[in-house]
Amino acid sequence: MKHSLLLLSGASLAALLPAAAAPALTWATQQLTAEFHAEGAAVGDFNKDGIKDVAYGPSWFAGPSLKDSHPIYPSAKFEPRGYSKNFVTYGPDLNADGWDDVLVLGFPGDESYWFENPKGAPGEWKKHVAIKVTDNESPTWTDLTGDGKPEIVCSQGGFFGYASPGQDPTQLWTFVPVSTKAAGERFTHGLGIGDVNGDGKMDILEKNGWWEQPADPRTQPVWTQHLVPFSPQAGGAHMFAYDFDGDGDNDVLTSLAAHSYGLAWFEQSKGPDGKAVFTQHDIMPADPKAPSKGPVFSMLHAIDLADINGDGIKDLVTGKRHWAHAPQPDGSGGDPGVNDPAVIYWYEVKPGGTSGNATFTPHLINGDSGVGTQVMIAEMDGQAPPEVVVGNKKGAFVHRATAAK
Repeated sequence: MKHSLLLLSGASLAALLPAAAAPALTWATQQLTAEFHAEGAAVGDFNKDGIKDVAYGPSWFAGPSLKDSHPIYPSAKFEPRGYSKNFVTYGPDLNADGWDDVLVLGFPGDESYWFENPKGAPGEWKKHVAIKVTDNESPTWTDLTGDGKPEIVCSQGGFFGYASPGQDPTQLWTFVPVSTKAAGERFTHGLGIGDVNGDGKMDILEKNGWWEQPADPRTQPVWTQHLVPFSPQAGGAHMFAYDFDGDGDNDVLTSLAAHSYGLAWFEQSKGPDGKAVFTQHDIMPADPKAPSKGPVFSMLHAIDLADINGDGIKDLVTGKRHWAHAPQPDGSGGDPGVNDPAVIYWYEVKPGGTSGNATFTPHLINGDSGVGTQVMIAEMDGQAPPEVVVGNKKGAFVHRATAAK
């Protein structure tokens, strides 16, 4: 099946959005499909030709053109006022056969599953259930335990934890809880991992604080809880620990409400007792009427962190999730700002080298793409800058940047 290219530009929205510093990159957008199948998309080499492809919902799109789509599972197009069963997607080789598979973290509270690559054979891919329950709206696939192998990080039944494939990944994976029963319900918002205390071990970040990974989890199965009100009311999306101000310790970044406004980083410093203290610095205010040096948009339901402009410092990408809670057909209801433009931005991070001194300069990528419950920064063509991949209620998009001349 063929799909046409649609070039979208943020220039037409420039007059509607606050001015930002001149970007060092220019962006072109390719829309792979306008159909709503999933709230995320993944990158992988699914036909093993050495060229990156994109998986979105029931199909994968062959690179480099991304014009031809191939089936993964039976196609189901969802109503944009509702929800898909596919919230987050990744493209790892789960059975170590040399072919990238597709991992889907499903609707909150439902199962997560993976599709086994048929190694070039035609037809649909075999489905395997990984875990039967995936709670939290920002689960992730990353190496939490430090063994060099990623795990599903999520919550189940009120406990934060992780699940990894065993010797036979086609069998159910075991969920390992690491917290007390403090994780909330299936639709809880805000989750991430990062080395908060600089001990070389990844910790779990959540809206009420962070869970410190012990030196030996085998002897301390319940990790140490540190209460910090990062976004205790509504909760945001993906959370990160990174040294944003360049003072030698890791700070924390999160959106403040996945279905409303606000984006902040929390500067880490030491209190009089030597314990970590976190000071909030707003990148975007939680009150849309408050003064702001950058754009203000709602529903920051997905964030990714990576070096966009090649200066060795991680930048962030986020945007507005289109119709996270959709309006009624008569236009009523929905989240704050529900019908505002579905923008997506990258924020250029510049650390000041002293505690609390960091800048986040916004640059518009596109004005009619937004994010889903996932946004992925991935280097697809083997050279910088990386691409930004989106799947959401507007379809699937790949944003490509080139250095401005």
